[in-house]
Amino acid sequence: MNNQLLQALSAEELGRLTARLRSVRLSRGQVLYDAGESAGYVYFPISGVVSLLSITEAGEIVEVGMVGNEGTTCIPFIDQQQQMPYRLLIQIPGDALRIHADFVREEFRRGGRLHDLLIGHTHSLFAQISQSAVCNRFHMADARFCRWLLEMHDRVDSHILPLTHEIVANMLGVERAHVSRTAQSLQNAGLISYRYGSITILNRSGLEAASCKCYQVVKQSVIQWLAA
Repeated sequence: MNNQLLQALSAEELGRLTARLRSVRLSRGQVLYDAGESAGYVYFPISGVVSLLSITEAGEIVEVGMVGNEGTTCIPFIDQQQQMPYRLLIQIPGDALRIHADFVREEFRRGGRLHDLLIGHTHSLFAQISQSAVCNRFHMADARFCRWLLEMHDRVDSHILPLTHEIVANMLGVERAHVSRTAQSLQNAGLISYRYGSITILNRSGLEAASCKCYQVVKQSVIQWLAA
């Protein structure tokens, strides 16, 4: 059960959840829920990455956050809200454990370890979303690209990320040509290598040095709530 939030639960709480958890496969491009939709299930990713997308009336899309095996998709349910505030898109395919939202809500009301972890996860996710807003507004696209690759790498158990330049461009809200130029520059510097459909991390410390400070801010918020 390689989900860090579930692993942090007490044996008693985990036992109650395990009886109701079901394994599911998450496919690339799959939309779990769209913004405004009611969500009947909560997902705990084991592998893969779920992107949280904000969409304008004109259909423009930008990623405001992501969830991997450190967390869950259940944030909207802890304050009784039924509608999703963003689109949940499977960016990198993988496996997850799924459970009915009503049962998670009942467990949350017990006030145990799950309650505390979900509160911490909520704060961490809010930090990620707010930092993304600052980053998208003030930081150069090259540094944002490095930050995004690092955040993906943290959630994927491989140095090879199954990503196209088009996906990266859509998530960062920049032109595909700019992503291609930046990827070429990073490849020339020996930080990554790429071919169509995949980006390989070659020098993680070099990527961290080239990234904006937003990466460390968000990473620290995840470390803090899991350690609390």
